Amino acid sequence: MPVALYRVAMPGGGIRVARGDLDGPSELVALGDVGALTADVVRAALDGPSDGDVPAEARVLAPVAPGQEIWAAGVTYERSRAARVEEAADATPYDLVYEAERPELFFKAPGWRACGPGAPIAIRADSGWDVPEPELALVLDPDLNVVGYTIGNDVSSRTIEGENPLYLPQAKMYDGSCALGPAIVAADAVEPPFAIGLEILRAGRRVYADETDTGRIRRSFEELAGYLGRALTLPEGAVLLTGTGIVPGPDVTLAAGDVVRIEIFGLGVLENPVEVVGST
Repeated sequence: MPVALYRVAMPGGGIRVARGDLDGPSELVALGDVGALTADVVRAALDGPSDGDVPAEARVLAPVAPGQEIWAAGVTYERSRAARVEEAADATPYDLVYEAERPELFFKAPGWRACGPGAPIAIRADSGWDVPEPELALVLDPDLNVVGYTIGNDVSSRTIEGENPLYLPQAKMYDGSCALGPAIVAADAVEPPFAIGLEILRAGRRVYADETDTGRIRRSFEELAGYLGRALTLPEGAVLLTGTGIVPGPDVTLAAGDVVRIEIFGLGVLENPVEVVGST
C-alpha cells in the first residue's frame, strides 16, 4: 500500500502535513503547511523525520493549499461527450471539443473553497438535475510536472449547463461544488490506469453505482497539463481534474442528505454528504 500525504487541521489550531496509509494519517511530518508541492517537497514529506502522532481529534482537509488553483478538463471520455450531447440544447460544442486538438479546460475553484473528506458538497437550489462527477486529479508543481494524484468530485448542475454552454461557470462553480481528497499519493508510487468507482447512497441504500477507468481518457495527462500552462503561470502549482467517465442519466439526481462515495484504486475513498445551497 502506498504512503499517502494528508493536510490535517490540528485540534489546537494550525494546519500540518501528515502521512499514513489510505485508511488515514498516522504521523505528523516535520514540515509547515506546504503551499507549492514539488517533487522535492513530496519526497521530504514521505521520507523526512516524524514529528509525533496525529492527534485523534485532528480533521483531514482537502489536500490543496488555500492559494492553489483547481482546474478541470471537460469531455475527455466518450461517455462524457455522449452525456453532454444528451443534455445540451445545442450538442455541437461538445461533439467538437472531444475531437478537437485543444482540450476544454475551465477554472473550478481556488484551493480554499475545496471540500475535504466528510465535508458537505452541495447542489444548487435553482437546479433540478445535479450529479457528482468522479475524477482523477493531477497534483501539478509550478513547472507542470505531475508530482502526485488525488481524488476529485466535480459536482455539476446539468440543468444549467444544458441550457447554454455559456452558463458553464454557474453550473460548475459555486459553494460546495468541488471536493478533493482524502490524500495525495506520489506519482512514482502508483501506476495508471486507475479504476474509478462511484456510489450514491440515500438513507443508507445505494441508488446509483457505476465504474470506469482512466485508460479511457482520450488525452494524456501531460497533454492536459501542457495546455493548462501554455499561457498561465501557476506559482504554487495546481490541481487538475482530468474529466469524468461516469455520468448518471436523467433519472438520477442528487438530493439533500445523499452521500457520494468515490473510490479510486490505489488512492483511497472520498466520501461526502450532500446539502442544498443558494435560492431559487
